[in-house]
Parts: sequence; C-alpha cells; structure tokens
Amino acid sequence: MRKIKGSPQPFGVDIKGKNINFAVQVAKGKTCELLLYKRGKEVPEYQFDMPEEEGVGEVRFLSVEGLKADRYEYNFLIDGKVCVDPYVKELAGKEKFGVERKLQEHQIRGKIVSMEDYDWQEDQRLHLPWEDVVAYGLHVRGFTKHSSSKVVHKGTFQGVVEKLDYLKELGVNQIQCMPVYEFEECGKTKVNYWGYGKGFYFAPKKAYAYGKSAVRELKDMVRACHSQGIEVVLEMPFVPGISANYVTECLRFYMLEYHVDGFVLNPYNVPWEQLIEDPFLKDIKLMQKDDGFQNVMRRFLKGDENMVNDVIWALKNRSSENGKCNYITTQTGFTLWDLVSYDCKHNEENGEKNLDGPDYNYSWNCGAEGPSRKRSVVNLRKNQVKNALELLLTAQGTPCLLAGDEFCNSQRGNNNAYCQDNETGWVNWTQLKKDDWLFQYTKKLIGLRKEHRCLHQSTALSGMDTTRCGIPDVSYHGENAWQVKAEVSSRQLGVLYSGTKEGEFPCFTAYNMHWLPHHFAIPSIGKNVEWYLVMATKDGVLCEAKKLENQKDVLLEERSVAILVGRRIEEKKSRSEKKPIHTAKTQNVNKIEKRQGAEELCKEEQPAREGKV
Repeated sequence: MRKIKGSPQPFGVDIKGKNINFAVQVAKGKTCELLLYKRGKEVPEYQFDMPEEEGVGEVRFLSVEGLKADRYEYNFLIDGKVCVDPYVKELAGKEKFGVERKLQEHQIRGKIVSMEDYDWQEDQRLHLPWEDVVAYGLHVRGFTKHSSSKVVHKGTFQGVVEKLDYLKELGVNQIQCMPVYEFEECGKTKVNYWGYGKGFYFAPKKAYAYGKSAVRELKDMVRACHSQGIEVVLEMPFVPGISANYVTECLRFYMLEYHVDGFVLNPYNVPWEQLIEDPFLKDIKLMQKDDGFQNVMRRFLKGDENMVNDVIWALKNRSSENGKCNYITTQTGFTLWDLVSYDCKHNEENGEKNLDGPDYNYSWNCGAEGPSRKRSVVNLRKNQVKNALELLLTAQGTPCLLAGDEFCNSQRGNNNAYCQDNETGWVNWTQLKKDDWLFQYTKKLIGLRKEHRCLHQSTALSGMDTTRCGIPDVSYHGENAWQVKAEVSSRQLGVLYSGTKEGEFPCFTAYNMHWLPHHFAIPSIGKNVEWYLVMATKDGVLCEAKKLENQKDVLLEERSVAILVGRRIEEKKSRSEKKPIHTAKTQNVNKIEKRQGAEELCKEEQPAREGKV
C-alpha cells in the first residue's frame, strides 16, 4: 500500500481498479491527513499527509495504490480534528439508532463503497405524471417500528418493502420519505427523531438497514417500490448556507445512483431557480412544502367564515406548475385524527413546557378535548375526517396523505413529535386491525379520483368551454346553480367538472361545511344525462352508484360532502333494450344476454369494489 498522485475530482472516494482516490475541500493554511482504519477498528492503522502545496485551490487529494476497499475505513484529520468526508457514501459506527458515538474518538468512520456492483434488474424511474400521483408521507423508522406493524424488519428500509402490498391496496403510488441520510440523532438532551439539521447527505442511514449495507437496502427499497408502480421521493432539508454545487451534486447522485424519483426541498435553503434549470434534474420531481392548501382546507373544514373564494383557489391549484403537493396534515402539526380531537397542542412530554410546535393549527375537537366516549363526539369526528379526505382527494393538485391518517393514527395531541422515538412518534397499526372503516373509505376515495380524469386533469382549468361541450371545464355553484354564494357567512360550495374528453363522465362535488343542512341546485348539463350519487360523507362507502330521485336538487346534511357523477341515458338504454322473443330456445338466450348486459352496466356504473386489508 502506497501513496501515489491522485485527482482533485470527484470529491470523496473514487475507486479506479487497484487505486482508490480521495479528495476533500480544506481551507488554505490548514493541515490535512488521510486516516485509514482496519474495518471495525477505532485506531488508525495508516496516515497519509495531504499537503496544501500538492492541492489545487482548496482541494486536497491523493490516491492510494493497493488499498482493499472492503477491508478499510477512513476519515480526514484537518488541523488536528477528526472529520468525516462530506461526500461519504456510507458510515460505520452508526448501526444503532439513538446510541451516541464520538467522532473524535474515531467511533464513526467512512466506508469505502463501490457504487457499481448493484443489480438493478432493468429498473427505471417511473416518471408518473404529476396529476396521476397520490402520495403518502412516512418516516422510514416510525412507519414500521411499532410492534403492531407485524413486519419482520421493523423500522428499516426493508420494513417499508414489507408494507408495499398494503400501500398498493390503499391506492397510493408515491412515498415521500422523511430524511433517510445520516444525521446525528443524539442531541444534548433529546433525540433528533425526525432527522432535520446537518447531516452527511450522500450516505443513507445505517440504522435504517437491518443488514450490513444501507446502500444496498435503500436501493432494494427503491427497486421494490418501482416494481409495484410506486415512486420514491426523498425529503432533503439541507441546512441554510449550504453550497449550491453540493446540493446539485447530491440530488444528481441520488437520481442516478438510487433511481430516486424526486425530492422535497426547502426553497429558502437551496438555489431553487438553479435546480429547476439543471439539465440533469429536468425530468425529476422537485417539490417544496407549503401550508397554503392545508390552512385553507382546515379552516373550511371547521366552519370558519369567509373561506369560499380561498377554497376555490385551493381546489384548482395544480402541483405540476409550482411543485407543491396538497396536504391536510404533515409530520409538523396534528395527525388527522388529532386535528378533530384537540383544540390545543399537548407537547408536554417534549420537555419544553408546551412552548414548541405550531400554536395555530386550525383544529377543532368536536366538543371534547382528547379521547371521548360520547357517541355524538366520536361520530362527528369520524364525519370530519371523511370530509377532510374528500377535500384533499377532490382537489386538482397532487394529494399527499400522512402515514396512519387512513386509520385514525393519533399522537395524543402532540403536534411536534420531533424527539419522540417511541410509541408517540411511531405509527400505531392497532386501530386498523380493530376497525378498518376509514381505510376502506380512503381507498374508495383514491379509486374514485383515479377513475374520473376530471378530478385530476393534466392541464390547468380555465373556466372556459375548452372541449366544446357547451359548459365550462370547471364552474362553481352555490345553493343556486351557476351562482357562487361567496359572502362572508357562506360555508357552501358546489364544483362542476365537465369532463375532459368526449365520453368521459362529468362530476359535481358539493361541499357543505355549515352546521345546518343546505339544498344545492344541480346544474343542468343536458337532457341526456342522469346524476348518480357515488360517495357521500353521511352515507359512508356506497357499494353501487345510486341514481338520484330528484335530478334537479340535492340536500346536503350539515358538515358533509357529496360526489355526483353524470351518466348518459342513451348508453344505459342501448345496453338494456331487447326485442321480445317467444320461443323457448330464444327465451333462454335472451335471459343470458340480459344478465350479461346488466353485469356490464354494473361494472361501468359502480365504483371500484373494496378489498380486505
């Protein structure tokens, strides 16, 4: 093993045959050495000087000949201080979550990793259109760490893989993962459970792997998700002041090496305009979190006044134009069940005297703070979470669910569980096993959204007759058709989508967030269309579309949503009308044909059937 002339590019470690190159940025005037450790040892076995005069600008580099990558680990010693390579691809010494390890005592070291020996089996990024995505936000550890998850590899990338059948049945086709890179989870007094803050962004978190290689297991997870038609998006909340070049290199790296489909970024910490113009990142989803949709819909949900115009904006806004997904809940703030169960945050167990976390959650406890056995309170909460999901999944923008919201997961009123690496912060699957009513409802809603293109259109809605069908692509209504009741006291809105192409069914969604029932006049879109109720908050999940007896008016009970779908009368008659046949033989044929016709009609008119968890 000997030092030879190296290359200043790329940064980090680069394996070239029998030679391994190391390059790192070091400020002028500082000393730098490469430390090499036998794998698993905490004492350096070799040290190689990286003098400033042999560098280029602020880059120090060298190559080591005869170094076997699988037998050694490394760090840099800069001005007498042990430093981990900012471009390290995997860490040693961080195998267990929440166990403090000291870098200055060489307990944390960089692995020398080859990125070329993984079999992707022809895997490619999915490139799902924005409008077709139904996303699902999760914390890789917290998603399956709870004993109720019943997975074998709890709290790991593989644990997510074990839940893919569940996610596919629910209907989501994208997961948005909270930080999966190496971060320091051991703070001075609390655990950094979420992972925000400074980190080694190029290295997947070793504590999220059940085996020896976090690199391999993150790739396994991505490949498995893609095989099920599910995109993988990583949240990368880089710290303020980070280099633009570093951010760009990191995103390119995950896109190329891990086949990642997109990133959630903080636009205030990264060069957003530079990133969206980067040629490598042109066909990847770059997203930013924004609470605009969330706050509007939460306020409308609980019955705040003067919200109708804001709701119109929120329903129409599209993610592909601004990179913003629609959220009702995220990890910051209440879970969906807590949103309708608490007026105030309850973060006492965080140890900050309940001063942390957002104060304005636009929540409503439905008449009792916290858990309640009152039937009226529980029923109202169930009603409200269904309303929230309908607001989310009938909006044009890309929806994102928070893991566990689909079965009433609770954090007991904690709206800032950043330090709760325990049953408070983990998803508790017990409620799903007890009663899957909300799972089935959410699944049905997602299926309904996918079935009707007008609920997730590929182009922006203009309010004009773009398809020459005689009515606008989108129009807004109140208790009177074609008239929006948008004054301060109004809490009602009807939205009509005409359908995007010939043959597609129109949809009318009526939202009544008032505490009183209201009639909605159904807008006429032609004599050859009949309206069917396919989903309603008060009626729960409908197994079959129900034809309205009154085609001109629908009564919505207090705090409820109804979704209507138009069916063309001609299609129904053409399938069901048969000429009378009187012979015994032809009568049997006629019965078979009528039964087959009825089955075909049911398949067309009835939404997707529910399955069991």
